[in-house]
Amino acid sequence: MEKLLEEFSLGLFVWQTILFVALLLLLKKFAWKPILDAVNERETSIRESLSAAEKAREDMEAVQADNKRILKQARSERDALLAEAKTESTKIVNQAKEDAKAEADKITAQAQVTIQNEKNAAINELKGQVASLSIDIAAKVLQTELKDQAAQEKFVSELVKEIEVK
Repeated sequence: MEKLLEEFSLGLFVWQTILFVALLLLLKKFAWKPILDAVNERETSIRESLSAAEKAREDMEAVQADNKRILKQARSERDALLAEAKTESTKIVNQAKEDAKAEADKITAQAQVTIQNEKNAAINELKGQVASLSIDIAAKVLQTELKDQAAQEKFVSELVKEIEVK
């Protein structure tokens, strides 16, 4: 019986080995290949995703660098425009001041000419009045008697008072 048991154990071992090898071959053909293919596909998909993510990160960095460059350029253009506007406004203000000063000088010169003309006209009119008064005084003096010195002085004093009243 022991021998039989030994033969049975040996036969069982051989059949189990054959079945195990057959099972391995069946698993290799039908299970491992699809599992390995799925694992390989997943690995390829992960690599492609990582590659795409790296490319997207690089693209994002490039876009950020472009944005920074564009922002820097826009700021420098803004600063240049502000400086130009400030310079232009200063020029406009200075030109307006010069124009206002020139206009004021022109008006002052015209006013001085007008004042001088009116002064000359007033002097001429005053000369005319003085001449007319002198003639009137002379005519009155001649009309009165020139005999008495005291009467003449009194007459001249009265005429001077009359002139002051006018």
